[in-house]
Amino acid sequence: MKKTGAEILWECLVREGVEVVFGYPGGANMPIYDAMLSYPVHHVLVRHEQGGAHMADGYARASGKVGVSMGTSGPGATNLVTGIATAMMDSVPVVFITGQVAAHLIGGDAFQEVDVTGITLPITKHNYLVTRADEIAEVVREAFYIARSGRPGPVLIDICKNAQVEQTEFIYPEEVKLPGYQPVSHAPKDSLDEAVKLIEKAQRPIILCGHGVLMSKAEEALMQFAVKTQTPVASTLLGLGAFPASHELSLGMMGMHGEVHTNLAIQNSDLILAFGMRFDDRVTGTLKTYAPRAKKIHIEIDPSEVHKNVAVDVPLVGDLKTVLSDLIPLVDEYDHEEWKKEINAWKTEADSRSIMNWEDDGKLYVAHLIGDIWKATGGGAIVTTDVGQHQMWTAQYYQLDKPNRWLTSGGAGTMGFGLPAAIGAWFAAKDQEIWAIAGDGGFQMTAAELTTAVQEGANVKVAIMNNSFLGMVRQWQEFFFEKRYSAVNMLAPDFVKLADAHGVPARRVTKREEVERGHRMGT
Repeated sequence: MKKTGAEILWECLVREGVEVVFGYPGGANMPIYDAMLSYPVHHVLVRHEQGGAHMADGYARASGKVGVSMGTSGPGATNLVTGIATAMMDSVPVVFITGQVAAHLIGGDAFQEVDVTGITLPITKHNYLVTRADEIAEVVREAFYIARSGRPGPVLIDICKNAQVEQTEFIYPEEVKLPGYQPVSHAPKDSLDEAVKLIEKAQRPIILCGHGVLMSKAEEALMQFAVKTQTPVASTLLGLGAFPASHELSLGMMGMHGEVHTNLAIQNSDLILAFGMRFDDRVTGTLKTYAPRAKKIHIEIDPSEVHKNVAVDVPLVGDLKTVLSDLIPLVDEYDHEEWKKEINAWKTEADSRSIMNWEDDGKLYVAHLIGDIWKATGGGAIVTTDVGQHQMWTAQYYQLDKPNRWLTSGGAGTMGFGLPAAIGAWFAAKDQEIWAIAGDGGFQMTAAELTTAVQEGANVKVAIMNNSFLGMVRQWQEFFFEKRYSAVNMLAPDFVKLADAHGVPARRVTKREEVERGHRMGT
């Protein structure tokens, strides 16, 4: 049976299990939106395409499924770029679908013509320009396979308007054949044997738990390996929640904004086991002085990440869950009590300086606020953040014991991520309590999506840390620019009145004892 390209697109999306799409219509994708009315997919009308991109991202992180975001050509497509880059840096599976001018107009500077495939080539796992209707089914099938397999990531499909209205026979490809793209699952046996030898010799080992643990759904395998070998576990920003924060082997977050004892443990270790992480600069600091005495084993599905920043002794390229499952039977049980005691001594000293141990002096500290939200939610809420000081405080003081509850922009550091990501997460987990924790700067970047949340009835709670300046930038100016504050003071609207204008209950909290009342109020 013949169908239009737009109808074929929706047929394929339904077969890929898509239930919700975040998007914005326009001239170049209007046929797609017209055809949508015949298919059982819920469309969320966002207020800005960047918000739609972050919603699809938040949905993907919370659900483990592929998110979908749509935009029209020209500015609609370019407004997605920040969200695409965010998904790419954090390895999140999202398929972005944009409309494009008719194929015969490409290159002629037609109205709202932009080369979006050229723009996004460096920030997508793959992208497509579709000029004929008979290409759509195969392209969509491939796009979802590429987005979710191997190291996940965003894929963009740019569909010319003529391809949306042309009719062709619809044949859904049952399998994907990509000879040049074959992600590996198992690491070679000889490499596993080399890793076991290093593990057996180690007296001061440490596991670095990255986002790849969550992407591979390897949380249980990580727990088994850590407990069997009695190896402490440190987490990257995006790895938080993959290993329970309350576990005796958990060291918390590493890196520039991480725990003192965690970084000391890494620097004094004799073996680093890097699980699904990429040794980015916020983790390593100066590479020449990073863990100088440690041997390094790196389990990573993307071979391009191995040796990229830090040279390792044993690379294990493959799916993390699979490789760990192969490795666990090969290792013995070990006793690292002396090593753990040394780390605990560092931890006790560092904890004594924590703001959470300060007595209530009448002032409202963000650390206290985050800690009180954690207590009020039982630590089980899905938490999204924007980027800045509040993000780091939330990472430090909202102790996560469960996976896929922590949604934040790590690699790109995208302000404006928090609110739309929370809305996307709500569509993935409507039975969960969801909090967006934002700064006054980041919130204002995508504040328009508050309207989207109201229109959709999204049950999302928002906590805005309002200090009337860009906190992280100001802090760096204080440390590195002799307090020469430049372009960081900002006027914010009355957020309570903004919420009231949307019919959303809100409260201004200025004292610590007011936090619990705010939580009960549902703001």
